[in-house]
Amino acid sequence: MIRLSQLTLRRGAKTLLENAELSLNPGERVGLVGANGSGKSSLFALLRGELHADKGDVDLPRGWRLSHVAQETPAVERSATEYAIDGDGVLRSLETKLAEAEKGNDGRLMGEVHAMLADADAYTVRSRAETLLLGLGFRKEELDRPVSSFSGGWRMRLNLAQALMAPSDLLLLDEPTNHLDLDAILWLEEWLRRYPGTLVIVSHDRDFLDGVVKVIVHIDQGRLRRYAGNYSSFEAQRAQAVVLAQKQIEKQARERAHLQSFIDRFKAKATKARQAQSRMKMLAKMEALAPLHVSAPFSFEFREPERAPNPLFVFEDVAAGYGEKKVLEGITLSLQADQRIGLLGVNGAGKSTFIKTLAGVLSPLSGSVVANKGVKVGYFAQHQVEMLRDDESPLFHLRAVSRDAREQDLRDYLGSFNFPGDMATSPIAHFSGGEKARLALALIVWQRPNLLLLDEPTNHLDLDTREALAVALAQFEGTLVLVSHDRHLLRATTDQFMIVAAGRVSPFDGDLEDYRDVLLSKAPAQKEPKKTAETQKPARPQKSRKPLEARIKRLEELMARLNARKAEIEAKLADPALYAQGGDEPLRALLSDQAYVGRELAELEGEWLEKQAELERLA
Repeated sequence: MIRLSQLTLRRGAKTLLENAELSLNPGERVGLVGANGSGKSSLFALLRGELHADKGDVDLPRGWRLSHVAQETPAVERSATEYAIDGDGVLRSLETKLAEAEKGNDGRLMGEVHAMLADADAYTVRSRAETLLLGLGFRKEELDRPVSSFSGGWRMRLNLAQALMAPSDLLLLDEPTNHLDLDAILWLEEWLRRYPGTLVIVSHDRDFLDGVVKVIVHIDQGRLRRYAGNYSSFEAQRAQAVVLAQKQIEKQARERAHLQSFIDRFKAKATKARQAQSRMKMLAKMEALAPLHVSAPFSFEFREPERAPNPLFVFEDVAAGYGEKKVLEGITLSLQADQRIGLLGVNGAGKSTFIKTLAGVLSPLSGSVVANKGVKVGYFAQHQVEMLRDDESPLFHLRAVSRDAREQDLRDYLGSFNFPGDMATSPIAHFSGGEKARLALALIVWQRPNLLLLDEPTNHLDLDTREALAVALAQFEGTLVLVSHDRHLLRATTDQFMIVAAGRVSPFDGDLEDYRDVLLSKAPAQKEPKKTAETQKPARPQKSRKPLEARIKRLEELMARLNARKAEIEAKLADPALYAQGGDEPLRALLSDQAYVGRELAELEGEWLEKQAELERLA
C-alpha cells in the first residue's frame, strides 16, 4: 500500500499540500486531477524520490519497482526497438552479465543467467517491444530507424514505450496522451486496463480517465481527496459536494429555475412522454451538474455569427499537399451551413492538411475549391499559439484584430476569458501553454466566425478549460470542423464524422464506439459488403437512427442556448432599473429580441418533436 501521512509539500514560497492524507491499495488504477499548478507533477516527483516532503511521511512498499516516462530523449543512434527494450533495465543487466560470463567462459554462470533470462521473458522481448511500438502508432518500417531520426513528439512516444516495457509495480504516467492520436490513445487505454500493477495517471482527457481509472484523487486547496469511480463519477460526486457548500446560492437558484422551466415546457409540449424521455435524462444530468459549472473558474461562449452563407465551400476533385508532395487527392464535397464534422484518422494521414486547405493556408495542388463570399473562418492550430508575441500583452493582441473597439470593451472581453486586471496588460512570455492557447481562442471568438476549423485545440488546456470549450462549441451556431484526440469534445460538439485515410477524405458511417471497434479489431475502416440477398434489404433501423439522433442532439444544443438567452432577456425585463432609466430604445430592443428568440424556439421545438416521433417509429 502507498500511504501519505500528514504530508506538507512546498515549492518555493507556495504551499502545494498541507497535512494531506492518502492511501492507495496495490493494483488500483488512479487518476490524479487538479488545477494547473496545484502540485500534480510535484507529487509525482515525490513518489519518484526526486523531491522530499517538507513535513510528514511517504511510505511505499519495500522493493516495489517504479516506472515513469522520461521527459528527455537522447538523440542516440540505437534503433527504436532497441531503445524501447532499454526500458527493461533488469533484462539489459542480465544481458551484460551473460556477455561477461561468455567472455570468461564461465559455464555455471552462463547457465544461471540463461535461467534468469527465461524468467525475465527475454526470448519474447523483441516481439513485445514491436507490439508496443506498433500500438503507439509507429509503422513497421520505422522500427529499425535510429532514435535520432524521429521528431520530438515521436521521441516522447518512444519514452512512453520504454516506460511500458519496464516490469513495474507502480507506473506513473504524466499526460501520456499528449503526443498521441486517437488511434494510439484507444490502444493505450486497452493496454493499461490489463496492467497488473498500481497505476497513477495525470491526464486532461476525461474519456481516457473514464476508460482506465477506478479511483480519482483530487488535489483541492492543499488536500488530497479520494473518490471512488472514474472521472465522470468524481464529477457527479463533486457536484453534490458543491451543492452542500454553495456560496453562490442566488446564481445556482437561477440556473436551476431556468432548467426547470425548460423541463416543464417540454413536458407540456410533448405529445408522448416517451418522445421527451432522452431530453429529460439530459436535463436531469445538466441540473445535477449545474452547481459545478456555476462554480467553475472559467466559461465563455461564441458570439453569434453575423451571417451564415450556404454552402460555405465546394471541393471538386481536389488534391492537397505541400509543394510537389501530394497528401490527399480526389476530395469532392460540399461543406454546408451548420454541419459539425469530426475528422478521424491516424497522425500523418492528412487531417491537418485538409484543415489547412479549408483555411486557405495551403492552396490546392489541383482541382477546384470555391468559397462562398460570406465565409468568415476562425482557424486554430498549434502554430497560432506559436505566432503570439511573447513580449506583448493580451490587450495588444486583441487590439491588433479590433482597432476600432473601445479599450474598456476589450478589457471586459479579456476578463471573460480569465485575463483580468494586470494580466490583460502583462507580456505573455510567462504565460503557460494553456493560457496562450486560451488567448488564441479568445482572438478567434472575438472575430465572430461562421466557420470554425480547430486542429487539436485542447493541447495544454486543463480539464476545466476543456469543459468550458466543449460547452461553448456545443452552443456555437456556425459550422465546425474539428480534429481532436479528446473523445469527450468530439462527442459533445460534433454530429458526423469523416475519416482521413489512404490519401482520401470520406464519410464514416458510425460513431466513436464504431470507430473504436474498427481499430481494436484491426478491421478496415470501410468494408465492402458481400453481394448477398441480405445486403439488398433496406438498412436496419439501428443504422438509420444515427442521423436522426445526431440532429436531435444538435436541436437540443440550440434550444439550450436559446433558452439561456431567453432567461437572460426575461431577467433584464424584470429589472426595475430598465424602466427607471428613461427612453424606450433599450426596452424595444429587448422586446424584439424576446419575440425573435420565442419564434426560433417554437420552430426548433416543433422539429425536435417531429424527429423524436420519427425516432420512436424506427424503434
